[in-house]
Amino acid sequence: MDNKSILCLLIDDDADDREIFSIALSDLDLDVQLITAKDGKEGLEKLGDESFRPDFIFLDLNMPRLNGRQCLSEIRKMHRFNAVPVIIYSTSAQQKDKDETLHSGASYFITKPSDIGVLTKALNSVFSAFMEPENLLTTEINNKNERSN
Repeated sequence: MDNKSILCLLIDDDADDREIFSIALSDLDLDVQLITAKDGKEGLEKLGDESFRPDFIFLDLNMPRLNGRQCLSEIRKMHRFNAVPVIIYSTSAQQKDKDETLHSGASYFITKPSDIGVLTKALNSVFSAFMEPENLLTTEINNKNERSN
């Protein structure tokens, strides 16, 4: 990966989950800046700022005011974010949630693990896959395989 700083937006209503995510990012050997929003409405407000363009958006599904599915739908209507990966970051491990969100425009789905080390590895894999062009094809194939299972 190049030495460019990675800007991430995490939209998650759970303060503990935001903290765990931040710790996992700090364990990576990458220059990552994290901006957080406590729900979908606040996340969309941040994304509405024309000067703000994250490299990755991580999105919880179950949130008040505007849930993750609604937020994903609104993000995908914002053409300036078409190339920005939106990764679902949820406690759900249901295949139905994975299939629906991937079909609705999510780029990837991470089920929130109970271990920070597992989350760190998952985040490293996501960043590697989406930032290294030679890895992107493998990620797309794996996502398609997950959708068909």
